[in-house]
Amino acid sequence: MNERYLSVDQVAEILGTTVRFPRRLIEERRITYVKAGRHVRIPESAVDQYIAEHTVQPVAVRRAGLRRVA
Repeated sequence: MNERYLSVDQVAEILGTTVRFPRRLIEERRITYVKAGRHVRIPESAVDQYIAEHTVQPVAVRRAGLRRVA
């Protein structure tokens, strides 16, 4: 398996957040990570899975159900 492991800085850049957010995900064990000594690495597949699980799909609104008030 040729998995790519990302640093916390790289994950923060992918997610468009500060470094604090992926660190909090790690601390709360909400994302898979690997500890190699003092280094923490997050598998790229775990980031993709996190994004997929937290993606909210839009809701289709029916025009027939909307009424004008005025």
